Amino acid sequence: MPLRDGRLSHDIDPSDRPPQDACGVFGVWVPPDQASRVEVSKLTYFGLYALQHRGQESAGIAVSDGSRIVVFKDMGLVAQVFDESVLNTLRGHIAVGHCRYSTTGSPTWENAQPTFRSSDAGGLALVHNGNLINTLELAEGLEPGVLTATTDTEVLTALLATRGDTGGKESVLAAAREILPATRGAYSLVFMDEETLYAARDPEGIRPLVLGALEDRGWVVASETAALDIVGARFVREIEPGEMVAIDGSGVHSERFADARPKGCLFEYVYLARPDTSIAGRSVQATRVEVGRRLAREHPVEADMVIPTPESGTPAAIGYAEASGIPYGQGLVKNSYVGRTFIQPSQTIRQLGIRLKLNPLREAIEGKRLVVVDDSIVRGNTQRAIVGMLRDAGAAEVHVRISSPPVSWPCFYGIDFATRAELIAGNLSVEEIRDSIGADSLGYISLDELISASAIPKDNLCRACFDGVYPIPVELDARGKHLLEASR
Repeated sequence: MPLRDGRLSHDIDPSDRPPQDACGVFGVWVPPDQASRVEVSKLTYFGLYALQHRGQESAGIAVSDGSRIVVFKDMGLVAQVFDESVLNTLRGHIAVGHCRYSTTGSPTWENAQPTFRSSDAGGLALVHNGNLINTLELAEGLEPGVLTATTDTEVLTALLATRGDTGGKESVLAAAREILPATRGAYSLVFMDEETLYAARDPEGIRPLVLGALEDRGWVVASETAALDIVGARFVREIEPGEMVAIDGSGVHSERFADARPKGCLFEYVYLARPDTSIAGRSVQATRVEVGRRLAREHPVEADMVIPTPESGTPAAIGYAEASGIPYGQGLVKNSYVGRTFIQPSQTIRQLGIRLKLNPLREAIEGKRLVVVDDSIVRGNTQRAIVGMLRDAGAAEVHVRISSPPVSWPCFYGIDFATRAELIAGNLSVEEIRDSIGADSLGYISLDELISASAIPKDNLCRACFDGVYPIPVELDARGKHLLEASR
């Protein structure tokens, strides 16, 4: 059960990486007799490609041929880490894959996923989207020196690999039955031993996880339905909160390790998920367009053109233009090869990234009163730069409309804004934010209208970043994402 070192010959400076949101997980199982025809490593590659927006620091794939697990991972984007020759060496009938943004542990190769452990019972490879809030407590159950990385994922992998008495599949299931009920926080897990693919979702179901079916008796698990689409899998259902599934030659086996307490992340609808994904049966694109309509009714303004901050503000801008009767237009051109900016690791790079990312269309906006629609204001840097660029390009007025409420509270469940001091709305009023970004007016959609647009009951949503109500009680820890490093 060897671990293959997939490091490239050069190091990647963390400041060179584009920004990321959360993490993307993917898993596939096909019958062993289909392994030569259905290349699980390539399915996983394309699944991760569809999930690249969820994490852009590192990528990795683990594959089992039924007798051993091989892992290849590295820092960088999916297309930078893998090429045809690498994928051709990853042969088998089970695979798990991951694209990472670090919310626990530094962005290093050691912390890249999949994580891998071998034990007397065999190998275990695991990928994780989310963030645990009792990592240190869980780590106390491990022998000193066992951890080789500084992530909550490493702790879970070590615990699952060292628990259970009978060996093989029952060992993994026994370990999961013991460990998962004691695990608190957000976790959508996909893991495997040599013969079986597993998936599990925390009792609150904070991060999404879906099950899909391939032709020829194959199965796929992924963070978003868009990843199922790209590999030709048919959506079957969501993995339920508090559910664990095991997939092998006898089919999909489900069991509960905890009662469901649904609290899906509302920010997935606002920003994290792809617009062509569905969550809880609701199209993300349709939700964002409806939010824009409601935003126009809540915060009308006299203007000549509605423009989005591409691409994140586009659906809501379409809805705003539709409901307001103000023409929709393109006022900013996006460089598609520069990533999102609100979670860049340093302020200097964040500001530089904004300037590289967008350029105004002077002839379209000169002399016009503009409504600029974006999905959120987290730190304020993007909107401040955009307003300045539009004014420099001749805009007569710039009115900013935001398709989410003010982000006022930190997230401890897998999004990297972990201190209130980082959040502009945690420190300033709406009018003070308007003045800070230099807009003529500023309007946020209300929380009630956003929830109504999602078509999900309020009590079934995690709204903590907007209202400070945390569905899983948390204790603020100054060590934040580096808590395991700080505890060494």
